[in-house]
Amino acid sequence: MTANIMHFNILQQPVVTEKSYAATGAGNQYTFRVSREATKSQVKAAIEAVFEVEVVKVQVINLPAKPKRRGAHSGSRSGYRKAVVRLAEGHTLEAAEEV
Repeated sequence: MTANIMHFNILQQPVVTEKSYAATGAGNQYTFRVSREATKSQVKAAIEAVFEVEVVKVQVINLPAKPKRRGAHSGSRSGYRKAVVRLAEGHTLEAAEEV
């Protein structure tokens, strides 16, 4: 399957944290920020098209907005949607590991 613009609109950026980096080595899982409207099947199709790998499982998490304050000014940091993607045995994403 070839990647088109829709696949790149679904995947926004990889999530690079200590927890996601540990899951990469231990469980062959990669974490991405995805579009709020993206479904599991759309995320799976986008990963398989863009990176040319086989996806076994996709878990999607909606993270809520966080209230933030700076002195007397209050606001909130926007929430986002995150997808944890498990790849088949023997497949890796070099692009996500380099970030």
